Formats: sequence, structure tokens, C-alpha cells
Amino acid sequence: MDRAGGGLRMAIRRWLAFLTLSLAVAAVWPAQASGASGLDEKVLRQMDAEINQAIAHAQCPGAVLWVEHGNSRYCRAYGKRALTPKTERMTKDTIFDLASLTKVVAGTPAIMLLVERGQVKLDEPVRTYLPEFTGDGKETVTVRELLTHTSGQAPDIETKTGWQGRDTAVRMACAMKLRSKPGTTFTYSDVNLFIAGAIVERVSGMKLEDFVKQEIYQPLGMVDTGYLPPTLKLSRIAPTERDPANTNVILRGVVHDPTARHMGGVAGHAGVFSTARDLARYARMILNDGALDGVRIFQPETVKLMTSVQTPPGMAARRGLGWDIDSIYSRPRGSVFPPGSFGHTGYTGTCLWIDPYSKTFFIFLCNRNHPDGKGNVLPLYSTLGTLAAKAVKDFDFNSVPGALPVREPDVRAGMNPINGK
Repeated sequence: MDRAGGGLRMAIRRWLAFLTLSLAVAAVWPAQASGASGLDEKVLRQMDAEINQAIAHAQCPGAVLWVEHGNSRYCRAYGKRALTPKTERMTKDTIFDLASLTKVVAGTPAIMLLVERGQVKLDEPVRTYLPEFTGDGKETVTVRELLTHTSGQAPDIETKTGWQGRDTAVRMACAMKLRSKPGTTFTYSDVNLFIAGAIVERVSGMKLEDFVKQEIYQPLGMVDTGYLPPTLKLSRIAPTERDPANTNVILRGVVHDPTARHMGGVAGHAGVFSTARDLARYARMILNDGALDGVRIFQPETVKLMTSVQTPPGMAARRGLGWDIDSIYSRPRGSVFPPGSFGHTGYTGTCLWIDPYSKTFFIFLCNRNHPDGKGNVLPLYSTLGTLAAKAVKDFDFNSVPGALPVREPDVRAGMNPINGK
């Protein structure tokens, strides 16, 4: 009788464990078509076809797509996560090197939390927080100019020599000459955001990776997001290119961006790894004015500040704080989402675009530079952005109160895009 009772209890425990796991999985991953009633199924099929075509043409090995409008969600994985040294099927929970998406999910939100708390002021000179940031006119560069890429800084620092460390990167940035007078020219620069990351560390007294984990990722339940991913998650991470230091090794779980890699894998401009599911939670928080599931990360005013135009009037590029709004890099906006929607892209083949007017966003994650760096998904960003908006059935994009005026196509001419940034 005791043996039978023990077997029954064991069976019940196993059943409960299975039920718990099933519920957890269901909460994390909506069924492919379930809950997508607010999205046009025919248009979603077109998105599938465009991604599969890019894979067939070797523009990326595989990808994960997430489209969300209100309570309607669509998520699907395509192709392969890895092609070498062996092929692996892409899965919805694949973890990607976000590259420059880091700027809007780590560097920018981290420093904006300090702005919100009064510990950093946007129009204060950077040297207030980094006294060594002086010389050649850098004394006047403000925190706002870092976040709008109007500081005059060069796009990057050199990565050919064997330097290492965050402090070294900051010293190198401080030693560089400005390329333009602060506040006059838009020049997209990784330097701006790793300097912002350094400010976060100096002011908060915490490492950047610990700050964003404690203040953003853990409260939001972004369980697979962060810098320096643990080895236990390695099998789910999408690899990128061969390691320049050892061409027999494919970078996997190690940041692809050379500057961030020299900095030890943590920087305000690159280094974060994440999944579509986690980024969807982050985007949902932004759309919900800084809060999600009862947890508030930002005040509504902070979200509005970040995602509205902060570049000087008359400047060709319209940028928020960290976020892209209307520039040569705004490919994911496509031809339907209105100016005033916002997002960002990443060199490895990642993009996030959010439309606050229709309450829609889409996420496209791939490792287009695996294994040889030759993939190109820039045209795909624009196509998917257009289709994501067309998939929305209950919003009129022809009349959007509050949207920014449309600029003529040649207004942004003269800015050279960096692949995927």
C-alpha cells in the first residue's frame, strides 16, 4: 500500500511539473498564429516569404520575427541558427548579439534613469562626470549631444592594436580630435554611447552590466538579456563571424563588435545579447509609457523625452535620445509607419521599430554575418517595416494625428549609412 501511495504521489508531482512547464512555455511563446486576430494573416505570410527568400539568397542563415499590435502577437523562427561547424535549426528562443541595438536597450536607458533621478543632467558638459573629457573643444560637449550623435566625435576608435579595457577606450576617446563643432553636425558614433556608458559607471558606482541587469532587465523579466552571456546558454546563442584572433573559431557568446570586444565585452554601444521575447517585453514597456505588468521602469515624461526629436531644428537627421526617428538609418520604418515612430538597428542583422500611434512594433533578429560576413539584410529591414504596418487591420496610417511632417527624400542626402547600424 505504501509503495502504491508513493507511486501515486510521484505521478502527481510529475504531472504538476509538466503542467507548470507547459504554462510557462505558453506564457513565453504565443502560438504562431494564435492571438494574431488584429494582424492580417495574408500580410504575415508575405513577411514569412520575404525572410525565407533572404535565407535562400544567403543574406542570412536564419532569423526570428516578432510582430505585435495591441493584444495581437505573431512570432516565428526561420532557417538555421548556425551553418558551421555544424548546422542548427533556428528556434524562437535563440539569443542574438544585438550589436548597436545595445544603444537603446542599455546605454541610453541606463543614462536616462540617472537623468530621471537627477544624478545626470542632459545639458551638462560631459566633463562634469568625466573630468578627463577635455581638449580640442570637448569641454563644451554635452550629454544630450552624445545621445543625439551631435557631439562631433569620430564614428569609432581604432581597434587594430592590442589595447584592452574600458578605461583605455575612454582615454583613447578623450585623446581624439573632434570632427565637427559640437551641436552642428549629425555623425553616428559608437564613441558617444560608450562614453555615455562610462558616465553611468562613474555616477552610479556600478558596472554597466550590473546596472542594467538590476534596474531594467530583472524588473522586466528579460531573463535572457544581458552582457557576457553565461556558458550554459551557449547552445542557444546565434554565432557570428570567425574570430579575427583565431580564424578556426567562430564567435559565439562573444560580442562581434571589435571595440566592445576590446573593452571586455561590455560597452554602452554594443555587447548586449537578447531574444525576441525579451525585446518584445522591453518594447511593450516603452509603448506603455515606461511600465509593464505593474513594474515601472521610467516615468512617462522620460519615455517621451527619449523618443521625440532632440536634434537641433533644421538638422537633416531627426533623432531622439539614443533612438533613431528619421535619418538615413531609418530603414525599418518602411513606407507606411509615420515619421515619429522610432527604433534602431544593429550591425549583426538586428532591428526593432516601434510605432506609438498605432501601438505596433516589430522585431527582426538574425545573424546575417554568419559565417563569412557577407550577408546583407538592409533592404529586408525596409520591406518588413512596410509589411508590419500593412498587417495592422484597425488603424488608418493615411491620417495620423501627432505624426511628424514627412520630409522630402533628398533632405537626408549626404549621410553615408554603416551596414546595419
